[in-house]
Amino acid sequence: MLRTGLTRLALVRSYSTQNTLPLAGIKVVDLTRVLAGPYCTQILGDLGADVVKVEHPTRGDDTRAWGPPFAKFLEGKEEASGPHHHHGESAYYLGVNRNKRSIGLNFKDPKGQQIIHDLVKDADVLVENYLPGTLAKYQLDYKSLQKINPGLIYASITGYGQTGPYSNRPGYDVMVEAEFGLMHITGEPDGQPVKVGVAVTDLTTGLYASNSVMAALLQRAKTGRGQHLDMSLSDCQTATLANIASSVLISGKKDAGRQGTAHPSICPYQSFETAQGGSVMIGGGNDNLFRIACDALEKPEWKEDPRFKTNALRVKNRNILVPAINAVTRGKTTKEWLDIFKNYSFPYAAVNDVKDTLEHDHTKARNMVIEVEHESCGPIKLVNSPMKFSESQITVRHPPPTLGEHTNDIARGLGYDDASIQQLREEGVIG
Repeated sequence: MLRTGLTRLALVRSYSTQNTLPLAGIKVVDLTRVLAGPYCTQILGDLGADVVKVEHPTRGDDTRAWGPPFAKFLEGKEEASGPHHHHGESAYYLGVNRNKRSIGLNFKDPKGQQIIHDLVKDADVLVENYLPGTLAKYQLDYKSLQKINPGLIYASITGYGQTGPYSNRPGYDVMVEAEFGLMHITGEPDGQPVKVGVAVTDLTTGLYASNSVMAALLQRAKTGRGQHLDMSLSDCQTATLANIASSVLISGKKDAGRQGTAHPSICPYQSFETAQGGSVMIGGGNDNLFRIACDALEKPEWKEDPRFKTNALRVKNRNILVPAINAVTRGKTTKEWLDIFKNYSFPYAAVNDVKDTLEHDHTKARNMVIEVEHESCGPIKLVNSPMKFSESQITVRHPPPTLGEHTNDIARGLGYDDASIQQLREEGVIG
């Protein structure tokens, strides 16, 4: 059903007065799997949208099998996630699928296509991450679904977009990191290119996609019309080269290459070795901060050294300054330096591993790790949403669902009776 802009605005005002989540009342059909797409739809779910995750009826999302580690099923719950997932729910899957409902569905079957059509009739958003043209074979492309619901926001997430010479290439984060600049500027100066430690291109694409969906919803409130969003890893990767890309465009020269933890335009601004194999980050982002850092390092004479008086000089003489700082920092442990640095107002940080991060006092104070009750695995810990609102409380309303956990409820909501649901299950249309 096409909602008018006036009706949509009235709904928005109603949600605000009821103090509900920002996207309460928005329905999302999620045809994505792995990371970029599920990360996008998890953000929408965190913000209050009702996200229906459509999965293969027996395999489910690819990441259900990506492990170890797995959160083990409680005794008697081994069948909860289908015959291919007896070992439990994978940590990978659990990380990007909260606040969603799962329906196991084979959309290659015409009856499965009809169920998605039924879902789309009153949906606000559909997100998919298949190769361009794939879903047209099943009448699930934007052109087909727009006829059913002209107000639908249809977001396509692909490796290289709907157009261009690479549009039909499968898209993987690491390949895009390599081809679109990020890998070339990541790693030690004398080392090989390396990927970022997380699939950052997938994640930034998910973020851009969720932003675009919300902008399209706002535009629909004015026009009453939906639209097709063409989101690609390659575009998002290029965009997030940010100041590095700008430097190349302005200078007309190649990038400065790999800098390790250092910054090509600031010195000091990198990690330094400490005693017992540790590391600490020190940032002298301007001349005043550098002078404070000199006092913290008990090297006040550096403040007046003509080689280090300005940032431009420090960058020019980094081959002298960086080894000199390293010689000082190696004399104490990271903790000892942190105890000293806390008395000085300049940027510094320990270089922590992920476990230390999740157990960090600041992480706890900001409620960034939460424990939720999973129906089949018992209590599990998840990284919380970073979004915090003064008028809304983002919570985990639904733990990451088991495969097909909500199939019956969703089908009943579409008007299917129990006999029809059982027949569809026996035919392999749903799971």
